[in-house]
Amino acid sequence: MGKNNELSPKNHVGDKLLIGLLLAVLTFGMFAQAILNIATTIRTDLGISVDVSNTAVSLAALFSGMFIVVLGGLGDRIGRIKITKIGLVLSIIGSFLIAISPKGTPIYLLIGRIIQGLSSACIMPSALAIIKAFYEGPARQRAVSVYSMGSWGGSALSSIFGGIIASTIGWRWVYWFSIAIAVISYLLIAGTPESKNPPSNKKAGFDIAGIITFMVGMLAINILINQGGNIGWLSPMILGLGLLSVITFIIFYKIEKNKEDAFIDFNIFKNKTYKGATISNFLLNNAAGTLIVTLSLVQLAAGLNSLQAGFLTIGYLIGILVAIKVGEKLLQKWGPRIPMILGCTITGLGIFLTTFTHLLTAQYKVVATIGFTFFGIGLGLYATPSADAALTSVPEEKAGAASGIYRMTSALGAAIGIALSAAIFTGLSMEQVTFVEGFFRGRTDNISIRYAAIIALLFNLFVTMLAIISILITIPNEKSGAKDGSE
Repeated sequence: MGKNNELSPKNHVGDKLLIGLLLAVLTFGMFAQAILNIATTIRTDLGISVDVSNTAVSLAALFSGMFIVVLGGLGDRIGRIKITKIGLVLSIIGSFLIAISPKGTPIYLLIGRIIQGLSSACIMPSALAIIKAFYEGPARQRAVSVYSMGSWGGSALSSIFGGIIASTIGWRWVYWFSIAIAVISYLLIAGTPESKNPPSNKKAGFDIAGIITFMVGMLAINILINQGGNIGWLSPMILGLGLLSVITFIIFYKIEKNKEDAFIDFNIFKNKTYKGATISNFLLNNAAGTLIVTLSLVQLAAGLNSLQAGFLTIGYLIGILVAIKVGEKLLQKWGPRIPMILGCTITGLGIFLTTFTHLLTAQYKVVATIGFTFFGIGLGLYATPSADAALTSVPEEKAGAASGIYRMTSALGAAIGIALSAAIFTGLSMEQVTFVEGFFRGRTDNISIRYAAIIALLFNLFVTMLAIISILITIPNEKSGAKDGSE
């Protein structure tokens, strides 16, 4: 095969499909994630509590994680293009409900966030599986980079975008624009040949028991994290939720272990490369909590508005967009292991710099901006090598389910990271802190908030270090694509 053909997508779908997939991924990566910066604005405008606001922030990622494997597998069966279109319709509905949320009640916001999560569960795994089906070799790595720009880059842009819109024409316009982007994406994808697994004589079923036990366990954990500080960590309800989650996950594992049509195929994890990509992906996505803690900190403790807070992440946006392409080149040269480790290390350095909350506001804004730049560079270096390692290590007939599990680790990692970081930050910020007063410069009336931010951000640094350890243990030092013949 000649070089020119190698760079071309299979079936000659061209860039129209790729642009459509990019916009589809942006509906969640940028628009739905904008709430990380504008949550305070929404909470004030609607008149809802901090606990309800924190719950709304984590709901989309939680529901995405709970359903992403199911819908990824469904895409393999009935068509990945079809499931992507359904996801875009759900994105329109979810954004519409949030945009029309009435003051005084959070119900529209909460339902809209749940539907946004279901939309993501449709789009994210199907988009990756479509890329695997229609692109090969260097063209696939380029397409994965574009996907990563929508997912990781969209997340980086979300804070600035949300801040600009909220501070000018109003936060609701974030969701009106999201609807417009979803419509454009739908039109670009329409007409693409369907991609699904070939017909099989084997009767396909759904693992209802596995899905239900997994959902119960994840909901119990999410309620525990979000409401533990408010209700009391040692209260009977919270202890009961903790016990319920442990029991349901044990039952879930026993159900899934030897089931033929399992909700999660644990056999996929026998591949060491895939295991390393998914575990590190889960851990690194916990670092999403860095955004909500830092952006909330500067708004609550320093009086910045959402636009000013969002501009602290300008380096995050630039860094991640540049580094994604660099990560692609490093992947082609060295394989996934080195750029994944390098990416996590630089991400950790960025998080560490955001912990310098003892500085004066003017100083912290500079340090945090530098920190977010490193944060973005690290995530950008990690994104494409990790996704490519996961994709190329599994057979094509399991692409949807495998990419669904991979994306599930992204969504659940972000949901748990955001929920835990917000819980630590909110809980400690209400405590009276006196033993560190001499450490903080400037105002002393906000020490509790600044101290709480340090602890919450150190949690994010800790899970990033765990991601590095998981890569060192599991990812082999070889070039990606060797197993599926893409190189």
